Amino acid sequence: MPERLGCRDIIAFVIIVDVERAKAFYGGVLGLRLVEEEPPFAIVFDANGIMLRLVIGKERAPVQGTVLGWEVPDMEASVTELEAAGVVFERYGFLPQDERGIWTTPTGARVAWFQDPDGNTLSISEHPERLA
Repeated sequence: MPERLGCRDIIAFVIIVDVERAKAFYGGVLGLRLVEEEPPFAIVFDANGIMLRLVIGKERAPVQGTVLGWEVPDMEASVTELEAAGVVFERYGFLPQDERGIWTTPTGARVAWFQDPDGNTLSISEHPERLA
């Protein structure tokens, strides 16, 4: 049976416009390690063993929904740490979020969203059902 892609590493792609702001945000605020710069095509970060290619565009078309997310072990601690680094969490009127912007899903997972400097929606989430 062919292995297809089930055992291959994923490469994540996010379109950015402002390279310097993206480097400061993904490297400084989020703490990812810059691996290489490939102007005028991309800047590449290591996201815990996953290649994150920030593709350099002239403009970013609006994208609905989350483009990139991280699973965290402690939602409150992660929100606190990111807020201290300058991250502002999104509030959505159609979701019952708590005062910090955290939504608890029907399955018990907890999610909070924020944006990068180019307006891409990112998230952190805690999945206690996966720990059981």
